[in-house]
Amino acid sequence: MSINSIENATRYSEELDKVFEQKSATGFFADNALKTKFVGAKTVIIPDVDFQGLADYDRDTGFTKGAITVSNTSYNMSMDRARSLQIDREDMDETGIANLAGKILGEYVRTKVVPECDSYVLSKLAGLAATRANLIDGDVSKPYETLCNLINEVQSVVGYDEELVAFIDSSMYAALSNSNEISRLINVSDFKQGDVTLKVKSINGVSLIPVVSERMKTAYTFNNTTAGGFTPLSSAREIYMLVCPKSGAHLVKKTEQMRIFTPEQNIDADAYKFDYRIYYDVFVKKSGLDAIWAWLSPSINISVHPENKSVTKGEISGSLSVTATSNGELTYQWYSCTDTNGNNAVKIAGASSNSFTIPTTLEEGEYFYFAKITVDGIASVKSNVATVTVDGE
Repeated sequence: MSINSIENATRYSEELDKVFEQKSATGFFADNALKTKFVGAKTVIIPDVDFQGLADYDRDTGFTKGAITVSNTSYNMSMDRARSLQIDREDMDETGIANLAGKILGEYVRTKVVPECDSYVLSKLAGLAATRANLIDGDVSKPYETLCNLINEVQSVVGYDEELVAFIDSSMYAALSNSNEISRLINVSDFKQGDVTLKVKSINGVSLIPVVSERMKTAYTFNNTTAGGFTPLSSAREIYMLVCPKSGAHLVKKTEQMRIFTPEQNIDADAYKFDYRIYYDVFVKKSGLDAIWAWLSPSINISVHPENKSVTKGEISGSLSVTATSNGELTYQWYSCTDTNGNNAVKIAGASSNSFTIPTTLEEGEYFYFAKITVDGIASVKSNVATVTVDGE
């Protein structure tokens, strides 16, 4: 069996770009990168134009000369991410390779690539807003009021004819949608993103883009381990809302052409091999730094994490506890999981205080627990995972 690797690689790359455009909350920022110039493997130049204002016309000397300053600022790209995927020969048949490969690669972009890219872009924009003190302390019971304040701050910088977008955390978006203040103000409008036109809700001409909580944190670790992926930092805050001009950031995305190897070409396994690489970053011009405003959750500081414990079967006693502080109202929920990384977490019924009593019915073995601390019923962080070791009687 053979496959036209070059032809399929091009087709898959184009289709994956379309998936990115359709599913990414921040993909439209790539439309703003048309005037950027690559000058090296990791360097992008973005022009920033500045003018002098008007001066009086003099009837004797005529016009007052003015300068046009074009600053070609160099930015270094930092996100060079990749993954090699394999599909065993036995999982495919002569006619099914293109369809199955397309579905798998499309699902990979939808579930892994897009969430990571959105998380990076939004965390970087929120970080810029925080660095420049472009933050608002809102009231969670009055989301519409805070949204209006954010819009006003941005419009005071860019004016009222600039198209704005508002990224809104999913929980805050639900509260906003249920607010009686805006139920009659929300409209559905077209939103252009690359070659795709989406339908989004808007208010006063500002497009509202809901984003799941996973992608609305201020800081992440982008893992370089076998598992890969990304995780929020323990110190990360939730981005309740972020407002900026639609043209306010440049997403420079340089996706390498998909490489495809047949089982005959793959020297590592009897499988089809797909190499996917995406090289990207987001930049904001100097003139637009104060046009990005955000509302962040109160920070949650965990001063005491739950500690590992060893107990004896039949004589189990004691508890795990966590100590946290915040400017908002804190609630707690304990979870059991299958390892120290917090995988396969299951909520423990009734365990909703800052301490958790170790079950006396545990059998011999290791058990893993952590607490999720939530502020104002929206933003949350997780404690470290504690290991409870039960020894034999």
